[in-house]
Amino acid sequence: MSEGDESAALTELAKRRGFFFGSSEAYGGVGGFYTYGPQGAALKSNVEEAWRERFAVQEGNLEIEAPTIMPEPVFEASGHLDGFDDMLVECAECGESHRADHLIEDNSDLEDAETLSPEEAAEKIADLGLVCPTCGADLAGQSVEDFNLMFETNIGPGSSTPGYLRPETAQGIFVEFPRIKEYARNSLPFGVTQVGRAYRNEISPRKSIVRTREFTQAELEHFIDPERDEADLSAVEDVEVLLYPATEQEADDGDYVETTIGEAVEDGVIGNAWLGYFLGIAQEWYETVGVDMDRFRFRQHLAGERAHYSSDCWDAESEVDGDWIEIAGFSYRSDYDLSKHGEYGDDDFTVFQQYDEPKTVERAVVDPDMATLGPEFGAQAADVAEALETLAERDPDAFDADEVTLDIDGEEITVDTDVANFSVETQTEAGEHITPHVVEPSFGIDRTVYTLLAHAYETDEVDGEARSYLSLSPSVAPTNVGVFPLVSNVDELVDLADDVAAELRAAGFAVVYDDSGSIGRRYRRQDEVGTPFCITIDRDGLEGDGANTVTIRERDSGKQVRLPVDDLVGTLVGLRAGTASFDDVLDENEVVEA
Repeated sequence: MSEGDESAALTELAKRRGFFFGSSEAYGGVGGFYTYGPQGAALKSNVEEAWRERFAVQEGNLEIEAPTIMPEPVFEASGHLDGFDDMLVECAECGESHRADHLIEDNSDLEDAETLSPEEAAEKIADLGLVCPTCGADLAGQSVEDFNLMFETNIGPGSSTPGYLRPETAQGIFVEFPRIKEYARNSLPFGVTQVGRAYRNEISPRKSIVRTREFTQAELEHFIDPERDEADLSAVEDVEVLLYPATEQEADDGDYVETTIGEAVEDGVIGNAWLGYFLGIAQEWYETVGVDMDRFRFRQHLAGERAHYSSDCWDAESEVDGDWIEIAGFSYRSDYDLSKHGEYGDDDFTVFQQYDEPKTVERAVVDPDMATLGPEFGAQAADVAEALETLAERDPDAFDADEVTLDIDGEEITVDTDVANFSVETQTEAGEHITPHVVEPSFGIDRTVYTLLAHAYETDEVDGEARSYLSLSPSVAPTNVGVFPLVSNVDELVDLADDVAAELRAAGFAVVYDDSGSIGRRYRRQDEVGTPFCITIDRDGLEGDGANTVTIRERDSGKQVRLPVDDLVGTLVGLRAGTASFDDVLDENEVVEA
């Protein structure tokens, strides 16, 4: 399928079969918002549950659900109000706004235009002779501006509190860290997960659910002591990965690095073992849920791409329609987030780490004479005392002089050293308070859904007729089983079909019951929405040696096998979990000619 055709075919199928479609179409629609139909909602829910099972349950992590609206100070602390921007260029003719880096990437070989400054982007637009995609007017000479992506709102009536819709679920975890650490018994390392909505006021939403203004994230914030906690790579060291490091992207003859997680960490290609650990887990998880691993890679961020909080970041990317799209990010956020919230918030964002044995240390301390500081500095006295304590920790030699100079809100203040009552004391300490570092795997659920649909979309020919189908993994397919009585006017067939459907639903399978039209047409309907197995109840299953049997058909191959009704649940459980293959079922049962 040629470039462009894949997305067009997928979008048409998604709308016709109820996976996703533009929201509020009765009112003209609004860009960047999508509604998931019955098939899409089920697929998305299954992906979320598969992620939760692997990254929360199997890893032994906690899960929370925080509000999607948070007060302004949260985002002042996090840096989003100042640094969460994309580059905007506005057409002077029609007034339409466009994302400058996307225009450049779409019309040149440059793949990382977001690393450009606004001034460099404006120059590039002029050099390339780019025009407005809406009206065709020349964009050369138009300024490129930073545009903050935050959705602003007000909390409460009257003189309300400014608030923002969260641009990532992570801040809900960081803000609640002082309480969550108690649930984790103040014992590092520990992880906290959250699956939920996030919002970004995108300049130019595009490619259906790939870039939207409301989307679902699945994020894990893994808190560690960087001095004591080491990642155990034994479970993932042999996982094979395709890496695209920054050094290769910047080289004239750069290429992919095919390696294993263990080798990549040992060779320094992946500089942080914790990032390597989560890349290994993600590689295996994506393969399990059905991503085509021939169209998958991990790409390291270039220096200009990294978010303000990240010291290193790798993206999981999938190829769709000739383009690579980010579907997850793996970032080492160091102690940026907790330090910032500790600075701005009124709570303790540290964890007390007890030493194996108590330590005797010399500690520089001050005991400021408030009777002197109060009259001399008035309302600033407390700030002066705090500054003296900070200076003693940072530079105790400064107190060798007769006086010290402090910076209080930009104002230089001089204090006599004897007022500080500086001394060096020998103390026995049982432990220390540390600000944990954070390793963050952040998954885009909507983009994962889009990738699964794109990678699963197949066409072939069956009985001389063209067929399109979704080769979705049974673990995430929106419907697990189709149940069909061969004809609807034979009571015995209908009764058995009803019983089979009820038994499968009771066992936790999503079942569709269909008695309308030819059996071939019913198969095609289920193939097109990705139902992996269809069960047909026919006369041969009611009489003679075949009594109380049904046929089960596998979607991709179209092969069928007859097996007892009593074996149905156990067989389908194994097929859905991946512990058995359909070839195993074929080997053990009577094959039926289509």
